[in-house]
Amino acid sequence: MIKILHLSDIHMGSGFSHGRLNPKTGLNTRLEDFMGSLSLCIDRAIASPVDLVLFGGDAFPDATPPPFVHEAFASQFRRLADADIPTVLLVGNHDQHSQGNGGVSLSIYRTLAVPGFIVGDRLTTHRITTRNGDIQVITLPWLTRATLLTRPETEGLSLSGVNELLINRLEPVLEGEIRQLDTSLPTVLLAHLMADRASLGAERFLAVGKGFTVPLSLLNRPQFEYVALGHVHKHQNLNPSNDPPIIYPGSIDRVDFSEEKEDKGYVLIEVAKGEVKWEFCPLPVRPFRSIEVDVSEAENPQKELLKALKKHDIQEAVIRLVYKIRSEQLELINTNQLDEALKTAHSYSIRAELISQLTRPRLPELGVGNQLDPMEALKAYIDNKTDLRDIVDDMLEAAQLLLNQQPEIWLEESVISYQLSVISYQLSVISYQLSVIRCKF
Repeated sequence: MIKILHLSDIHMGSGFSHGRLNPKTGLNTRLEDFMGSLSLCIDRAIASPVDLVLFGGDAFPDATPPPFVHEAFASQFRRLADADIPTVLLVGNHDQHSQGNGGVSLSIYRTLAVPGFIVGDRLTTHRITTRNGDIQVITLPWLTRATLLTRPETEGLSLSGVNELLINRLEPVLEGEIRQLDTSLPTVLLAHLMADRASLGAERFLAVGKGFTVPLSLLNRPQFEYVALGHVHKHQNLNPSNDPPIIYPGSIDRVDFSEEKEDKGYVLIEVAKGEVKWEFCPLPVRPFRSIEVDVSEAENPQKELLKALKKHDIQEAVIRLVYKIRSEQLELINTNQLDEALKTAHSYSIRAELISQLTRPRLPELGVGNQLDPMEALKAYIDNKTDLRDIVDDMLEAAQLLLNQQPEIWLEESVISYQLSVISYQLSVISYQLSVIRCKF
Protein backbone atom coordinates (compact mmCIF):
# COMPACT_ATOMS: atom_id res chain seq x y z
CA MET A 1 0.00 0.00 0.00
CA ILE A 2 1.18 3.50 -0.86
CA LYS A 3 0.53 6.10 1.84
CA ILE A 4 -0.52 9.57 0.66
CA LEU A 5 -1.26 12.83 2.46
CA HIS A 6 -3.78 15.00 0.60
CA LEU A 7 -4.17 18.67 1.58
CA SER A 8 -5.41 21.74 -0.23
CA ASP A 9 -6.32 25.42 -0.10
CA ILE A 10 -3.68 26.65 2.32
CA HIS A 11 -4.24 30.33 1.45
CA MET A 12 -1.11 31.32 3.36
CA GLY A 13 -1.48 35.01 4.17
CA SER A 14 -5.30 35.14 4.32
CA GLY A 15 -7.47 36.63 7.03
CA PHE A 16 -5.05 39.28 8.33
CA SER A 17 -8.06 41.41 9.33
CA HIS A 18 -8.93 38.80 11.97
CA GLY A 19 -5.51 38.87 13.60
CA ARG A 20 -3.10 41.27 15.26
CA LEU A 21 0.62 41.97 15.18
CA ASN A 22 2.77 39.63 17.24
CA PRO A 23 5.43 41.97 18.73
CA LYS A 24 7.85 39.06 19.25
CA THR A 25 7.89 37.91 15.63
CA GLY A 26 6.63 40.96 13.74
CA LEU A 27 4.09 38.72 11.96
CA ASN A 28 0.33 38.84 11.90
CA THR A 29 -1.07 36.24 14.28
CA ARG A 30 -3.40 34.87 11.61
CA LEU A 31 -0.41 34.17 9.36
CA GLU A 32 1.10 32.31 12.30
CA ASP A 33 -2.14 30.32 12.63
CA PHE A 34 -1.92 29.20 9.00
CA MET A 35 1.77 28.40 9.44
CA GLY A 36 0.91 26.29 12.49
CA SER A 37 -1.80 24.35 10.63
CA LEU A 38 0.51 23.65 7.70
CA SER A 39 3.28 22.61 10.09
CA LEU A 40 0.97 20.01 11.67
CA CYS A 41 0.22 18.58 8.22
CA ILE A 42 3.91 18.29 7.38
CA ASP A 43 4.64 16.83 10.84
CA ARG A 44 2.15 14.04 10.17
CA ALA A 45 3.55 13.39 6.69
CA ILE A 46 7.07 12.95 8.07
CA ALA A 47 6.09 11.04 11.22
CA SER A 48 3.91 8.44 9.45
CA PRO A 49 5.87 8.52 7.11
CA VAL A 50 3.82 8.93 3.94
CA ASP A 51 5.15 7.98 0.51
CA LEU A 52 3.65 10.94 -1.35
CA VAL A 53 2.11 14.34 -0.62
CA LEU A 54 -0.55 15.78 -2.92
CA PHE A 55 -1.32 19.50 -2.63
CA GLY A 56 -4.59 20.43 -4.37
CA GLY A 57 -3.83 24.09 -5.12
CA ASP A 58 -4.32 27.63 -3.82
CA ALA A 59 -1.15 28.11 -1.83
CA PHE A 60 -1.73 31.86 -1.37
CA PRO A 61 -4.56 34.39 -1.71
CA ASP A 62 -3.09 35.57 -5.03
CA ALA A 63 -0.32 34.81 -7.52
CA THR A 64 2.21 37.30 -6.11
CA PRO A 65 2.40 36.92 -2.31
CA PRO A 66 4.86 39.02 -0.25
CA PRO A 67 8.29 37.41 0.17
CA PHE A 68 7.81 36.70 3.89
CA VAL A 69 4.57 34.81 3.14
CA HIS A 70 6.25 32.87 0.34
CA GLU A 71 9.07 32.01 2.72
CA ALA A 72 6.64 30.73 5.36
CA PHE A 73 5.11 28.36 2.79
CA ALA A 74 8.47 27.22 1.40
CA SER A 75 10.00 26.58 4.82
CA GLN A 76 7.38 23.91 5.54
CA PHE A 77 7.41 22.18 2.16
CA ARG A 78 11.20 22.10 2.17
CA ARG A 79 10.91 19.68 5.09
CA LEU A 80 9.31 17.19 2.68
CA ALA A 81 12.25 17.50 0.28
CA ASP A 82 14.65 16.96 3.17
CA ALA A 83 12.68 13.83 4.14
CA ASP A 84 12.77 12.52 0.53
CA ILE A 85 8.96 12.54 0.25
CA PRO A 86 7.79 13.18 -3.34
CA THR A 87 5.35 16.10 -3.55
CA VAL A 88 2.98 17.31 -6.24
CA LEU A 89 2.03 21.01 -6.08
CA LEU A 90 -1.07 21.59 -8.19
CA VAL A 91 -1.81 25.04 -9.60
CA GLY A 92 -5.11 26.51 -8.34
CA ASN A 93 -7.00 29.61 -9.40
CA HIS A 94 -5.31 31.76 -6.73
CA ASP A 95 -1.89 30.59 -7.89
CA GLN A 96 -2.41 32.19 -11.32
CA HIS A 97 -2.57 35.72 -12.63
CA SER A 98 -6.08 36.91 -13.43
CA GLN A 99 -5.49 35.96 -17.07
CA GLY A 100 -4.89 32.37 -15.95
CA ASN A 101 -1.51 31.95 -17.61
CA GLY A 102 0.72 29.58 -15.64
CA GLY A 103 1.22 28.84 -11.98
CA VAL A 104 3.07 32.00 -11.06
CA SER A 105 3.33 31.57 -7.29
CA LEU A 106 4.44 27.92 -7.55
CA SER A 107 6.64 28.10 -10.65
CA ILE A 108 9.74 28.79 -8.55
CA TYR A 109 9.74 25.13 -7.42
CA ARG A 110 9.99 23.98 -11.03
CA THR A 111 12.60 26.61 -11.87
CA LEU A 112 14.82 25.59 -8.95
CA ALA A 113 14.25 21.89 -9.70
CA VAL A 114 13.52 21.08 -6.07
CA PRO A 115 14.25 17.35 -5.68
CA GLY A 116 11.08 15.25 -5.68
CA PHE A 117 8.79 18.24 -6.38
CA ILE A 118 6.38 18.33 -9.33
CA VAL A 119 4.46 21.49 -10.25
CA GLY A 120 1.15 20.49 -11.80
CA ASP A 121 0.46 23.41 -14.15
CA ARG A 122 -0.94 21.39 -17.07
CA LEU A 123 -3.14 18.39 -17.75
CA THR A 124 -0.74 15.44 -17.94
CA THR A 125 0.15 12.15 -16.26
CA HIS A 126 3.11 11.77 -13.89
CA ARG A 127 4.57 8.38 -13.01
CA ILE A 128 6.03 8.75 -9.52
CA THR A 129 8.34 6.29 -7.80
CA THR A 130 7.77 6.02 -4.04
CA ARG A 131 9.27 3.87 -1.29
CA ASN A 132 6.34 1.47 -1.64
CA GLY A 133 6.05 1.32 -5.39
CA ASP A 134 5.08 3.38 -8.42
CA ILE A 135 1.87 5.38 -8.78
CA GLN A 136 0.32 7.46 -11.56
CA VAL A 137 -0.97 10.96 -10.81
CA ILE A 138 -2.95 12.87 -13.43
CA THR A 139 -2.73 16.61 -12.73
CA LEU A 140 -5.64 18.81 -13.76
CA PRO A 141 -4.92 22.43 -12.73
CA TRP A 142 -7.48 25.21 -12.62
CA LEU A 143 -8.64 25.82 -16.17
CA THR A 144 -10.07 29.08 -17.50
CA ARG A 145 -11.85 29.86 -20.74
CA ALA A 146 -8.63 31.20 -22.22
CA THR A 147 -6.95 27.85 -21.59
CA LEU A 148 -9.25 25.85 -23.87
CA LEU A 149 -11.10 28.37 -26.01
CA THR A 150 -10.46 31.38 -28.21
CA ARG A 151 -12.47 34.58 -28.03
CA PRO A 152 -14.35 34.04 -31.34
CA GLU A 153 -15.56 30.65 -30.11
CA THR A 154 -17.31 32.16 -27.12
CA GLU A 155 -18.85 35.25 -28.74
CA GLY A 156 -22.62 35.31 -28.35
CA LEU A 157 -22.74 32.30 -26.04
CA SER A 158 -24.47 32.29 -22.66
CA LEU A 159 -22.56 31.23 -19.54
CA SER A 160 -24.13 27.78 -19.72
CA GLY A 161 -23.19 27.57 -23.38
CA VAL A 162 -19.58 28.46 -22.64
CA ASN A 163 -19.53 25.92 -19.80
CA GLU A 164 -20.81 23.19 -22.11
CA LEU A 165 -18.21 24.06 -24.74
CA LEU A 166 -15.43 23.95 -22.14
CA ILE A 167 -16.51 20.50 -20.94
CA ASN A 168 -16.65 19.27 -24.52
CA ARG A 169 -13.04 20.40 -24.96
CA LEU A 170 -11.83 18.99 -21.65
CA GLU A 171 -13.43 15.56 -21.90
CA PRO A 172 -11.44 14.18 -24.87
CA VAL A 173 -8.16 15.53 -23.45
CA LEU A 174 -8.77 13.80 -20.11
CA GLU A 175 -9.90 10.67 -21.93
CA GLY A 176 -6.63 10.69 -23.87
CA GLU A 177 -4.65 10.65 -20.61
CA ILE A 178 -6.77 7.81 -19.21
CA ARG A 179 -6.23 5.62 -22.27
CA GLN A 180 -2.46 5.95 -21.92
CA LEU A 181 -2.38 4.78 -18.28
CA ASP A 182 -0.45 1.74 -17.16
CA THR A 183 -3.28 -0.53 -16.04
CA SER A 184 -1.01 -2.37 -13.60
CA LEU A 185 -0.44 0.72 -11.44
CA PRO A 186 -2.79 2.61 -9.06
CA THR A 187 -3.94 5.98 -10.39
CA VAL A 188 -4.96 9.20 -8.65
CA LEU A 189 -6.56 12.21 -10.32
CA LEU A 190 -5.39 15.45 -8.66
CA ALA A 191 -7.62 18.31 -9.80
CA HIS A 192 -8.43 21.89 -8.81
CA LEU A 193 -11.98 22.50 -9.94
CA MET A 194 -15.58 23.18 -9.03
CA ALA A 195 -17.55 19.92 -9.12
CA ASP A 196 -21.26 20.23 -9.82
CA ARG A 197 -22.43 18.64 -6.54
CA ALA A 198 -20.04 20.35 -4.14
CA SER A 199 -21.23 22.41 -1.17
CA LEU A 200 -19.48 25.77 -1.15
CA GLY A 201 -17.63 27.59 1.61
CA ALA A 202 -15.82 30.92 1.50
CA GLU A 203 -14.67 30.32 -2.06
CA ARG A 204 -18.13 31.38 -3.23
CA PHE A 205 -16.98 34.94 -2.45
CA LEU A 206 -13.41 34.51 -3.70
CA ALA A 207 -13.34 33.15 -7.22
CA VAL A 208 -16.29 30.94 -8.05
CA GLY A 209 -17.69 31.91 -11.43
CA LYS A 210 -14.32 32.73 -12.98
CA GLY A 211 -13.88 29.12 -14.04
CA PHE A 212 -16.47 26.50 -14.90
CA THR A 213 -18.32 23.65 -13.23
CA VAL A 214 -17.23 20.09 -13.99
CA PRO A 215 -19.86 17.31 -13.95
CA LEU A 216 -19.19 14.56 -11.45
CA SER A 217 -19.52 11.94 -14.19
CA LEU A 218 -16.28 13.22 -15.70
CA LEU A 219 -14.42 12.41 -12.47
CA ASN A 220 -16.15 9.19 -11.47
CA ARG A 221 -14.08 6.76 -13.53
CA PRO A 222 -13.19 3.13 -12.77
CA GLN A 223 -9.57 3.81 -13.78
CA PHE A 224 -9.08 6.03 -10.72
CA GLU A 225 -8.42 4.62 -7.26
CA TYR A 226 -8.84 8.06 -5.71
CA VAL A 227 -9.82 11.56 -6.89
CA ALA A 228 -8.03 14.30 -4.92
CA LEU A 229 -9.73 17.67 -5.33
CA GLY A 230 -8.94 21.24 -4.38
CA HIS A 231 -10.78 24.60 -4.54
CA VAL A 232 -13.77 24.04 -2.22
CA HIS A 233 -12.98 24.93 1.40
CA LYS A 234 -15.53 22.58 2.97
CA HIS A 235 -14.41 18.96 3.50
CA GLN A 236 -16.70 16.52 1.68
CA ASN A 237 -16.84 13.23 -0.20
CA LEU A 238 -18.81 13.62 -3.43
CA ASN A 239 -19.03 9.86 -3.98
CA PRO A 240 -20.08 8.08 -0.74
CA SER A 241 -19.89 4.68 -2.47
CA ASN A 242 -16.10 5.24 -2.61
CA ASP A 243 -15.65 3.73 -6.06
CA PRO A 244 -13.60 5.89 -6.26
CA PRO A 245 -13.66 8.37 -3.35
CA ILE A 246 -13.95 11.91 -4.74
CA ILE A 247 -12.65 14.04 -1.90
CA TYR A 248 -12.30 17.71 -1.08
CA PRO A 249 -10.13 17.82 2.06
CA GLY A 250 -11.18 21.45 2.54
CA SER A 251 -8.92 24.29 3.60
CA ILE A 252 -6.46 23.82 6.47
CA ASP A 253 -7.67 26.87 8.40
CA ARG A 254 -10.62 29.24 8.47
CA VAL A 255 -10.50 32.12 6.02
CA ASP A 256 -13.51 34.03 7.40
CA PHE A 257 -16.78 33.68 9.31
CA SER A 258 -18.50 31.78 6.51
CA GLU A 259 -16.38 28.80 7.62
CA GLU A 260 -16.87 29.10 11.39
CA LYS A 261 -18.82 25.83 11.67
CA GLU A 262 -16.61 23.76 9.34
CA ASP A 263 -13.99 21.24 10.41
CA LYS A 264 -10.55 21.89 8.93
CA GLY A 265 -7.92 19.29 8.19
CA TYR A 266 -6.31 16.97 5.65
CA VAL A 267 -6.81 13.42 4.35
CA LEU A 268 -4.59 10.36 4.80
CA ILE A 269 -4.88 7.70 2.09
CA GLU A 270 -3.65 4.14 1.62
CA VAL A 271 -3.89 3.03 -2.00
CA ALA A 272 -3.02 0.01 -4.11
CA LYS A 273 -4.29 -1.16 -7.48
CA GLY A 274 -8.05 -1.64 -7.06
CA GLU A 275 -7.99 -0.79 -3.36
CA VAL A 276 -8.15 2.41 -1.32
CA LYS A 277 -8.73 3.51 2.28
CA TRP A 278 -8.94 7.12 3.40
CA GLU A 279 -9.37 9.08 6.63
CA PHE A 280 -10.11 12.75 7.32
CA CYS A 281 -7.79 14.15 10.00
CA PRO A 282 -9.10 17.34 11.66
CA LEU A 283 -6.75 20.12 12.75
CA PRO A 284 -7.06 22.15 16.00
CA VAL A 285 -7.66 25.50 14.32
CA ARG A 286 -8.64 28.77 15.97
CA PRO A 287 -12.43 29.05 16.53
CA PHE A 288 -14.53 31.74 14.87
CA ARG A 289 -17.77 32.64 16.68
CA SER A 290 -20.62 34.91 15.64
CA ILE A 291 -22.73 36.23 18.51
CA GLU A 292 -26.00 37.79 17.36
CA VAL A 293 -28.30 39.51 19.85
CA ASP A 294 -31.56 41.42 19.42
CA VAL A 295 -31.81 44.01 22.20
CA SER A 296 -34.35 46.25 20.46
CA GLU A 297 -37.07 45.32 22.98
CA ALA A 298 -34.82 45.23 26.05
CA GLU A 299 -35.21 47.81 28.81
CA ASN A 300 -31.50 47.42 29.58
CA PRO A 301 -29.77 46.52 26.29
CA GLN A 302 -26.29 46.77 27.82
CA LYS A 303 -27.16 44.12 30.40
CA GLU A 304 -28.55 41.81 27.72
CA LEU A 305 -25.40 42.16 25.61
CA LEU A 306 -23.11 41.33 28.53
CA LYS A 307 -25.31 38.37 29.46
CA ALA A 308 -25.12 37.06 25.89
CA LEU A 309 -21.31 37.31 25.86
CA LYS A 310 -21.05 35.27 29.07
CA LYS A 311 -22.83 32.36 27.37
CA HIS A 312 -20.01 31.89 24.87
CA ASP A 313 -16.41 30.76 25.18
CA ILE A 314 -14.52 33.72 23.73
CA GLN A 315 -11.06 32.85 25.04
CA GLU A 316 -8.57 33.30 22.15
CA ALA A 317 -11.39 33.04 19.59
CA VAL A 318 -12.14 35.40 16.71
CA ILE A 319 -15.44 37.00 17.73
CA ARG A 320 -18.06 38.89 15.74
CA LEU A 321 -20.69 40.59 17.91
CA VAL A 322 -23.74 41.85 16.02
CA TYR A 323 -26.66 43.37 17.89
CA LYS A 324 -29.96 44.85 16.73
CA ILE A 325 -30.97 48.04 18.46
CA ARG A 326 -33.26 51.04 18.11
CA SER A 327 -31.71 54.46 17.57
CA GLU A 328 -33.07 55.84 20.85
CA GLN A 329 -31.30 53.02 22.74
CA LEU A 330 -27.82 53.85 21.46
CA GLU A 331 -26.99 56.09 24.39
CA LEU A 332 -27.58 53.13 26.71
CA ILE A 333 -24.69 51.17 25.19
CA ASN A 334 -21.32 51.42 26.94
CA THR A 335 -18.70 50.33 24.37
CA ASN A 336 -15.94 50.39 26.98
CA GLN A 337 -17.73 47.66 28.94
CA LEU A 338 -18.12 45.60 25.77
CA ASP A 339 -14.41 45.99 25.02
CA GLU A 340 -13.60 44.86 28.53
CA ALA A 341 -15.87 41.82 28.22
CA LEU A 342 -14.20 40.84 24.94
CA LYS A 343 -10.59 41.46 25.94
CA THR A 344 -9.79 37.73 26.24
CA ALA A 345 -10.76 37.14 22.59
CA HIS A 346 -8.01 36.82 20.02
CA SER A 347 -9.67 39.56 18.01
CA TYR A 348 -13.20 40.90 17.77
CA SER A 349 -15.51 43.22 15.92
CA ILE A 350 -18.70 44.89 17.16
CA ARG A 351 -21.46 46.00 14.84
CA ALA A 352 -24.76 47.63 15.73
CA GLU A 353 -27.68 47.18 13.34
CA LEU A 354 -30.25 49.95 13.68
CA ILE A 355 -33.87 48.87 13.46
CA SER A 356 -36.20 51.37 11.83
CA GLN A 357 -39.45 51.95 13.66
CA LEU A 358 -41.08 52.32 10.23
CA THR A 359 -40.12 48.82 9.06
CA ARG A 360 -40.74 46.81 12.22
CA PRO A 361 -43.01 43.75 11.85
CA ARG A 362 -46.75 44.40 12.06
CA LEU A 363 -48.63 43.28 15.13
CA PRO A 364 -50.93 40.27 14.66
CA GLU A 365 -53.91 42.33 15.86
CA LEU A 366 -53.32 44.75 12.98
CA GLY A 367 -52.96 42.10 10.29
CA VAL A 368 -55.04 41.78 7.15
CA GLY A 369 -58.59 40.61 7.88
CA ASN A 370 -58.78 42.05 11.39
CA GLN A 371 -61.53 44.68 11.60
CA LEU A 372 -60.46 47.25 14.21
CA ASP A 373 -61.56 50.87 14.42
CA PRO A 374 -58.69 53.42 14.63
CA MET A 375 -58.85 53.73 18.42
CA GLU A 376 -58.74 49.96 18.97
CA ALA A 377 -55.85 49.70 16.55
CA LEU A 378 -53.95 52.40 18.44
CA LYS A 379 -54.59 50.68 21.77
CA ALA A 380 -53.27 47.40 20.34
CA TYR A 381 -50.13 49.19 19.18
CA ILE A 382 -49.58 50.91 22.54
CA ASP A 383 -50.07 47.65 24.44
CA ASN A 384 -47.06 46.24 22.59
CA LYS A 385 -44.86 49.32 23.17
CA THR A 386 -43.47 49.32 26.68
CA ASP A 387 -41.69 52.65 26.13
CA LEU A 388 -45.04 54.45 25.53
CA ARG A 389 -46.88 53.34 28.65
CA ASP A 390 -46.22 56.59 30.51
CA ILE A 391 -48.06 58.64 27.89
CA VAL A 392 -50.91 56.28 27.02
CA ASP A 393 -53.69 58.61 28.19
CA ASP A 394 -52.24 61.64 26.38
CA MET A 395 -51.89 59.68 23.14
CA LEU A 396 -55.43 58.33 23.26
CA GLU A 397 -56.81 61.80 24.00
CA ALA A 398 -54.87 63.35 21.12
CA ALA A 399 -56.02 60.55 18.79
CA GLN A 400 -59.64 61.06 19.73
CA LEU A 401 -59.36 64.80 19.00
CA LEU A 402 -57.95 64.04 15.55
CA LEU A 403 -60.73 61.58 14.81
CA ASN A 404 -63.34 64.16 15.78
CA GLN A 405 -62.06 66.52 13.06
CA GLN A 406 -63.02 66.35 9.37
CA PRO A 407 -61.67 63.19 7.66
CA GLU A 408 -59.64 65.12 5.11
CA ILE A 409 -58.01 67.17 7.89
CA TRP A 410 -57.25 63.99 9.85
CA LEU A 411 -55.68 62.44 6.75
CA GLU A 412 -53.54 65.51 6.10
CA GLU A 413 -52.24 65.63 9.68
CA SER A 414 -51.51 61.91 9.74
CA VAL A 415 -49.41 62.26 6.58
CA ILE A 416 -47.51 65.17 8.14
CA SER A 417 -46.99 63.12 11.32
CA TYR A 418 -45.64 60.23 9.26
CA GLN A 419 -43.25 62.49 7.37
CA LEU A 420 -41.99 63.99 10.62
CA SER A 421 -41.35 60.51 12.03
CA VAL A 422 -39.31 59.65 8.94
CA ILE A 423 -37.22 62.81 9.30
CA SER A 424 -36.73 62.15 13.01
CA TYR A 425 -35.43 58.65 12.33
CA GLN A 426 -33.07 59.85 9.60
CA LEU A 427 -31.66 62.49 11.94
CA SER A 428 -31.06 59.86 14.64
CA VAL A 429 -29.15 57.70 12.16
CA ILE A 430 -27.00 60.66 11.08
CA SER A 431 -26.32 61.50 14.72
CA TYR A 432 -25.22 57.92 15.39
CA GLN A 433 -22.91 57.91 12.37
CA LEU A 434 -21.32 61.17 13.47
CA SER A 435 -20.72 59.74 16.96
CA VAL A 436 -18.97 56.74 15.42
CA ILE A 437 -16.74 59.03 13.31
CA ARG A 438 -15.83 61.10 16.39
CA CYS A 439 -14.90 57.93 18.28
CA LYS A 440 -12.50 56.94 15.50
CA PHE A 441 -10.67 60.23 15.68
